Amino acid sequence: MKAFTLPSSALCRRSLALATFVLSGCVFAASPAKADLRLCNMTSSRVGIALGYRDAQGWVTEGWWNLTARGCETLLKGQLAGRFYYVYAIDYDRGGEWSGRSFMCTREREFTIRGTEDCLARGFDRSGFFEVDTGEQKSWTIQLTETNRPGGQP
Repeated sequence: MKAFTLPSSALCRRSLALATFVLSGCVFAASPAKADLRLCNMTSSRVGIALGYRDAQGWVTEGWWNLTARGCETLLKGQLAGRFYYVYAIDYDRGGEWSGRSFMCTREREFTIRGTEDCLARGFDRSGFFEVDTGEQKSWTIQLTETNRPGGQP
């Protein structure tokens, strides 16, 4: 993970209308099997990724991973311990976000935040994450794609 501050254009919270994300339970067949949670940015923009998940101590959110256009990053190394993971992503270049209805805490700079309650009262932002159901697989790859850009035709 790299430390950074969100560019002001990324703070624009316009939603990527019906942005498509493709979930895949396996890594490319030609590569050796690795048990990790990976995210691939299949767009032409740079994106910032925040991840939410449950560990032995409870809920935790972490960010930001900075992915280049068409780049991939391992978010969690090793076999997945849970079935559900939550992702919030920001398009740095064109604005917009991939979001959902599971609200968790984030902030503008690199973070690890314990707990999902009272984000604003604790001095954090409250962001909507989308749910990823891994079906209890031990390895999973998430692919961010988009069909509509902010300002584009729906």
